[in-house]
Parts: sequence; C-alpha cells; structure tokens
Amino acid sequence: MITRRRSAAGALALLTALTAGTVFPAAAAADETDDRPAPQVELVLDVSGSMRERDVDGGSRMAAAKQAFNEVLDATPEEVLLGIRTLGANYPGDDRKEGCEDTERLYPMGPLDRLEAKTAVATLAPTGWTPIGPALQAAARDFQEGEGTRRIVLITDGEDTCAPLDPCEVAREIAARGIGLTIDTLGLVPDAKTRDQLLCIAEATGGTYTSVRHKDELADRVGQLVERAAEPTVTPVAVEGAGTCEGAPALKSGLYTDRAEFGQARWYRVDLPPGQEVRAAVSVAADREVKPGYGVLLRAVTVHGRETVRGEAAGHGRTDVVSTGLRLPKAESDEEESPAEVVCLEVTHSFSPAAGVKTTPGLPVELTVDVVDGPSDASDVAAFGLGRGWWLLGALVVTGFLAGLLWGWVSRLRITVRRTN
Repeated sequence: MITRRRSAAGALALLTALTAGTVFPAAAAADETDDRPAPQVELVLDVSGSMRERDVDGGSRMAAAKQAFNEVLDATPEEVLLGIRTLGANYPGDDRKEGCEDTERLYPMGPLDRLEAKTAVATLAPTGWTPIGPALQAAARDFQEGEGTRRIVLITDGEDTCAPLDPCEVAREIAARGIGLTIDTLGLVPDAKTRDQLLCIAEATGGTYTSVRHKDELADRVGQLVERAAEPTVTPVAVEGAGTCEGAPALKSGLYTDRAEFGQARWYRVDLPPGQEVRAAVSVAADREVKPGYGVLLRAVTVHGRETVRGEAAGHGRTDVVSTGLRLPKAESDEEESPAEVVCLEVTHSFSPAAGVKTTPGLPVELTVDVVDGPSDASDVAAFGLGRGWWLLGALVVTGFLAGLLWGWVSRLRITVRRTN
C-alpha cells in the first residue's frame, strides 16, 4: 500500500475492512500501539526554482506539493511526530556555495500542530538550488532520540545540484549508522538521471521510490508513507522469489520486498497449519516509464498446481503502483497433529517498458503475508470471504429496506393530504 485512483483505493479499503474484521479488531490494534515509541517522520520538500514549472495537472509543481501537504497534515495520525524541512527555499542567487547550504528546518520534529504547519508551508515560494545531499544530512539530525520508527519522505523535481556531495552516498552513510532511518523518495515528473538518483537513495536505506505525475497521486503516496510509520511492522524484509513454487523461499507473517522482471513470475511458499488461514497482499510499483494499460495478479496455488484463490487489479496509465490481495480460508484437518499445508503464492504483472527504458533491475514488489487463526465457527465466515463483515452488509440491506418503507409511507401521506385539501 501504495498510489492509485481514489475509486480503486476506496473499493480496496472497503474490501479490506470487510474481510479483515475477524483479525484486526480496533481495540486490539490500539493495545498494540499504546506502548510503542512514537514514530517520527520528516517531510523534505524541494523548493528550488524549477518547482515553478506548470506541468502537474495544469498547475505548478509547487502548488501540487502544497495541496498534497495540506491533505497529508489533515490525515496524519495523532501518534506520529512530524517535522518539515526545505531545500532551496531561501537563496535566489548564483553563488554555488551559498546555494548548496540552503536547507532549513521549517517545522520542528514533534507533535503536529496542523494549523501552524499549514501556515508555514503556505509561505513557501520556488527560489533556489537543489541541495538534496545537504538536506538529507541535516534531516537525519532533526530526529529526536528514541527507538521509534524514523522515516524521511523526500519530494523533489530534479537531481542534486551540489556535486561532488553525492546524495546517494549520503543515504548509504545514513544507513551505515544503523539508526533505522528509512528514506522514501518521490519524483515530480522526473527525467532519467533524477529517477536513477532517487531510486539509489531509496534503495540505500530500504525505502521506496515513486514517480508522481498527478496531484492526487502525490497526496495519496505521501499519506501512505506517513501512515506506514505508525504501523507496528514498517521495515520490509528483502527476499528473492523463485521461478517455481518448488524452489521458492518460505515466508512467515511479515512485510517483504523483491524485484520482478518484466514478464517474470515470482513464487513464494507459506506453511499453513490446520485451523489457520492466509491473507496476502501485493503491490508492484512502476519506478520507470511504462506503457499505459497494465495489471498485477496474486494467486494461491497448491503444490500440485491447482489454483485455490486469486486477486487481481489493473491500471490505465494514471497510477504508478497497482495493488491487490487475497484470503485463503483456514486449512481443515481431523487430526490435531496434522502437518502444515504448503501454499504457493505467485505474483505476476503485465507492465511493459516504454521505448528505450532499461528493463533491469526488475520492478519493486512489496508483499504482505499474514498467517492467522481462522474463525472457530463456520457461521463466522460469510459468502465470498467476508468474515464477520457480513453484519455490515446485512445492516445496509436492512437500512435500505426500512428507508424504502418509510419513504413509501411518507409519499402516501402526502398524497392523502393533497386530496383532502
């Protein structure tokens, strides 16, 4: 999870809410997060002169960034400590040394005052250079002490202009400190050099890179990254899927990252003990230019090759990440000591590279696996895997029925009154 069209995101959110009702009750989630150290997120925004360009849905890149920030600030979870840093916001001149020192802490890391943060962002105007390396160095010092999640979200429209300080080397140095700091990068309509640089920064710290061409995509993606910082499991584990189920790596519950070549299937194995079920979700990101029209498919298959359930989703050129998921009901067995059933998960995508675009490395894959206790009573599982979400569907049906009856009575009463008058 992951940018996409808002309608698709809403449908997936509803499906997730219905299917996951038995596994992630709200009270349990609150108990899990109450004692965790506060997560910290630093938003680093490029305010260089090129942000004046008007190529994001007809508006300037700066206007798109400000709108995204306002939406993200409104939706930031209360437990997240948030800071904002700028690069290239103050010095408009030609002195390279001064331009490469132009990075400022706009909003200090701490509990979020939404009005104050929005007011600070509203004052920004595209100005100077693009000192990405110095900004990342300074941002790494902005975090408070503690063991909570640390995440930098870098938003820029161009590559660093302060060589020889290489921002990719800066990211590697940050990763080498072992402080658990992840850097996610977002490129606003980037060229190939910018894309390669931002991808290198993200990969150095286990982060993600996303190319953004539309305002709603920018807000959605930044919001997802901020929310991820508040999740109990935020650091994905690198794994290498196989070409067949037989040689696939065995996965437990967790978050995993991989790379999938164009036209390549990636296989993973999950051991499913009796009485438990598998819930899995996958996202495939286009970190380079691709042709319009693509999709992603996630299948659960037995070791004998029989498909048991699948999830699939499609995109049409306006999204950079396509996500889908599936739920495989609990494994049944009459024997208490029965061996675990092997479930094979296959991930395929139909992205095609645009002309002249490199095909290696493969596209980023993010896979979430949950092996959980299945419902104890068959009545807890409704048709199509809705789980306890059936009550919501039933409530909607009953509400619609009662509303129809009430409207009918009101209509008849109005007609009777008119005839009487």
